[in-house]
Amino acid sequence: MSTATQRLHRYLEDELDDCRPEDVEKRIDELDTLEAVLSTERIESDLNVLSALANETRYKLVRLLVAADGELCVCELNAMVETSESAISHALSELTDAGLVTRRKDGRWRKYRASNAAVSILTLLDGVITDE
Repeated sequence: MSTATQRLHRYLEDELDDCRPEDVEKRIDELDTLEAVLSTERIESDLNVLSALANETRYKLVRLLVAADGELCVCELNAMVETSESAISHALSELTDAGLVTRRKDGRWRKYRASNAAVSILTLLDGVITDE
């Protein structure tokens, strides 16, 4: 029996007062199912989103796009965020790659919109900050 399994057995004995080997196996199976949230793809995707939001300019852009509740052009964003248009374009590209922003071409302009994921994340953050 591995050290982790032994510790789990001791834990279950404390919790159940009577722990059988089947109880340990059942809990290991449950934990294996839970461990699926730690897939490499899931972690990389989550970290990509969090990294995209960990920059002040990118975070401001997402905030603005969520508040706009519609599309904005780079020139409109540039009027509100004090940084160069190329820096804004680069930030928007990273946000698009992270799935936080969608873009579409409209003639010679690119229009950006917050994704549902961005709206959900900022709604959650607003709730956390409000709840304190």
